Amino acid sequence: RTLDPENALASRDALAKTIYSRLFDWIVEKINISIGQDPNSKSIIGVLDIYGFESFKFNSFEQFCINFTNEKLQQHFNQHVFKMEQEEYSKEEINWSYIEFVDNQDVLDLIEKKPGGIIALLDEACMFPKSTHETFAQKLYQTFQKNKRFRKPKLSRTDFTISHYAGEVTYQADQFLDKNKDYVVAEHQALLTASKCPFVAALFPPLPEDSSKSSKFSSIGSRFKLQLQSLMETLSTTEPHYIRCVKPNNVLKPA
Repeated sequence: RTLDPENALASRDALAKTIYSRLFDWIVEKINISIGQDPNSKSIIGVLDIYGFESFKFNSFEQFCINFTNEKLQQHFNQHVFKMEQEEYSKEEINWSYIEFVDNQDVLDLIEKKPGGIIALLDEACMFPKSTHETFAQKLYQTFQKNKRFRKPKLSRTDFTISHYAGEVTYQADQFLDKNKDYVVAEHQALLTASKCPFVAALFPPLPEDSSKSSKFSSIGSRFKLQLQSLMETLSTTEPHYIRCVKPNNVLKPA
């Protein structure tokens, strides 16, 4: 179909993101194969290195996902370092003093609970053509007005603040809808599947007939949540050892 300049630019960007995503997955798969990990092995040694907690002057969907990950890992840290250790002390009747720690389950519920969490409401907004970042923000304000972890900044129409375990972060919702949408455009799929370059064609195998007729919405936020859940399930089967990095100040300069 004919596109106006704005939609043509959006379509171009979507095509570039799709190719980048498939290529990235291909590289990761090849690296995993080259490492030669035995799929039947019962023991593994893994290193998990992620971005730390982020709070900038402008915080968008990327910071939201990164901080969601840090909340999950903080809960895992709490489970092992505080809850499980102290339960073990109690079982063995060791004389010790209870250590207070902040349980961040309420923050995780705010973000990922289904239905009613921020990610679920974001997906809902993305599936309605008339939704805007303003209507999405208003929905958040109405839903979480009594949630102690959520706050609407004064004089703002689209910003929202979450009280994370590491501190408050104010997010700008302006691009949340666009960044959460991962449409598989039927024309893009057909074009790349028919590529004369075998490598490109292999990255885009033909879709089932019923899913190749129209563009399908795929939520980046929900997919990220599932991947994070899978990671946490893997971590729960391991014996973790933590290396905590200290950030002395926000300007990253000596006193």
